[in-house]
Amino acid sequence: MSSPADKLDAIDYKILKMLQLDGRITNLELSNQIGLSPAPTLERVKKLEKLKIIEGYHARLNNARLKLGVSVFIQISLSRQVENVIHRFKERILHIPEIMECYQITGNADYLLKVLVQDIPAFEKLIADQFSKMEEVGHVQTMLIISEVKQSHLLPLKYEQ
Repeated sequence: MSSPADKLDAIDYKILKMLQLDGRITNLELSNQIGLSPAPTLERVKKLEKLKIIEGYHARLNNARLKLGVSVFIQISLSRQVENVIHRFKERILHIPEIMECYQITGNADYLLKVLVQDIPAFEKLIADQFSKMEEVGHVQTMLIISEVKQSHLLPLKYEQ
C-alpha cells in the first residue's frame, strides 16, 4: 500500500528539513536553499500541506521566561481496563491545560503524560485537584524533569537522498 511519503523526492525532503529548522523562512529564502525558483518551491510546499505531511506551523515558546519552569512526566495506571473508564479518562485529560502531551503506552502504566506548571506548589495542586479526584485513576507515579538534555523537532528522516 502506498503512503504519501512514497511520493516524496530529495527536494521535498530538503523542504521538510528547512521548514522544521525555520518555519518562518520566506519562500524566496527556501527556494534559494533548495535550488529551485520560488514558484515551484511554493507549489511543492502546498503539495506537502495538501498531503498532510506538513500539518501546521508553530511558535516555540520559552517555558522558563513564561514562568512555567517545572516539567514532570506522570505515569498513570487506570483503575480498570474497561471502555467507559478509558473513555472518561481520555475526556478528562483533554480539559487539563497543564497536560502538554498524553500517550497511551505499554508496560507498567497505561498512560504517560508530560505536564508543565509554574512551580512545585502548582504541581502539588494539580495532583490534588485533578488526578486524586479521578476515580478512573488507579496509580500515579511522577518523575520531575531535572534538566533537558535534548529536545529536537527535526524528524529522523533520510534528508540526503
